[in-house]
Amino acid sequence: MKVKMILPALAEAESPFWRPIKYSLFPPLGLATLASYLSPDDEIDLQDQHVETLNLNDDPDLVIIQVYITNAYRAYQIADHYRAKGAYVLLGGLHVTSLPEEAAPHADTIFLGPAEETFPQFLKDFKAKKPLKRYASSIRTLVGVPPIRRDLIKRSRYLVPNSIVVTRGCPHHCDFCYKDAFFQGGKGFYTQKVDDALAEIDRLPGKHLYFLDDHLLGNTKFASELFDGMKGMNRVFQGAATVDSILRGNLIEKAADAGLRSLFVGFETFSPENLKQSNKKQNLQKDYIKAVNRLHSLGIMINGSFVFGLDDDDQDVFKRTVDWGVKNGITTSTYHVLTPYPGTKLYEDMDKSGRIITKNWDLYDTRNVVYQTQKLTAQELKDGYDWAYKEFYSWSNILKGSLSHDAHKHKLKHFMYSGGWKKFEPLWNFIIKSKNLNTMLPILESILSKVNYTSKHDISDHIITKEKTIKTKAKPIIKSSRHHNKVS
Repeated sequence: MKVKMILPALAEAESPFWRPIKYSLFPPLGLATLASYLSPDDEIDLQDQHVETLNLNDDPDLVIIQVYITNAYRAYQIADHYRAKGAYVLLGGLHVTSLPEEAAPHADTIFLGPAEETFPQFLKDFKAKKPLKRYASSIRTLVGVPPIRRDLIKRSRYLVPNSIVVTRGCPHHCDFCYKDAFFQGGKGFYTQKVDDALAEIDRLPGKHLYFLDDHLLGNTKFASELFDGMKGMNRVFQGAATVDSILRGNLIEKAADAGLRSLFVGFETFSPENLKQSNKKQNLQKDYIKAVNRLHSLGIMINGSFVFGLDDDDQDVFKRTVDWGVKNGITTSTYHVLTPYPGTKLYEDMDKSGRIITKNWDLYDTRNVVYQTQKLTAQELKDGYDWAYKEFYSWSNILKGSLSHDAHKHKLKHFMYSGGWKKFEPLWNFIIKSKNLNTMLPILESILSKVNYTSKHDISDHIITKEKTIKTKAKPIIKSSRHHNKVS
């Protein structure tokens, strides 16, 4: 059987603001995971449109398309194209799960939720010529999931080809999170067996790993055993976690010992009112500066995530957020315009109150304003978002952020990583087009090398000194933030 697996490009990936390196960082694994259930005799072509030109002139028997909100229209067009040619077309993913009635007319079968259980059942039904129109996931387990078909991934097209996922979902339920709807009807967070995760890591060549998990530290027992098993494997890795998990116990120290060098942290907002509005309880009354200092004391760089446009935000939120990130040595910042994705509680609430102003899914990219704002106008929100990116990544602020660290190596790492990520788009474009992206991986691994402190006593002194310094520096900002019910 000829099988075509397609990840259509997101709408923003072809906009004038497209930064190719962002979409060439690591391979998504959803389709390669499903491919492991196919027969060894099947002829499989997996295409990621972000890194290659999509071939639509073939004649597969089965077409599987992964749908996100900002590739939905393109996915439907591709699905219609192949159905017209006589192929059997499957649609699944976040957007299909959120809006199944919209997706169904473009597919022979749709999948709701994770497909590790339902895809094998479909294959049995398809072979028996009795496939269903809809499959919905209810049993959630990663036990017995076969190894990902990494042979189908075009590794040379990605900067970090060793992406990996060892958990599914997230233990938290933020109102704006797209993933919550995807995991309805069963467990919302579950893990692999530790031995299976370690075996998958052991299969990967090279040194660098990129964990795509929404919350790598979400299950303390699993994460602790995983990091114990990874210690001594000589890996460096990046991942994502919450402020709460960084402050709790010694899990972050174990992660650092295992090779964690860069962490995506969802600060999102510093306003208690905004945190309550978005049901982000895990961040309420948490000491963000203490979490930052703890990561920096371990030599871990931080990619801070921030959301603009929550109802308590005003015109000052952009400057205060950028200033906070620079003063606290955040290596990279990811800013988002609040986006009410279909299937989330945020969307449901805004739709009921008439605040959704467009349902053009191409605009739901966290760069555009798609809802009726409160204290900010839509234009102020969009302009502030654009300004924040430009200001945070100005050379002067990259230098200021770098100099906030005590260790000279950490200063250099910050400067090279932040500057290299944002200031050399033309060079990245050239490297990608010349198909030499893999040659940059050793440089990335060098930047991610460990920052050493001579003893635990030095680390303790470092944390205390940094807390005193940053609290002193941040005092006017914190005071102003409390006045406005915000910290930024």
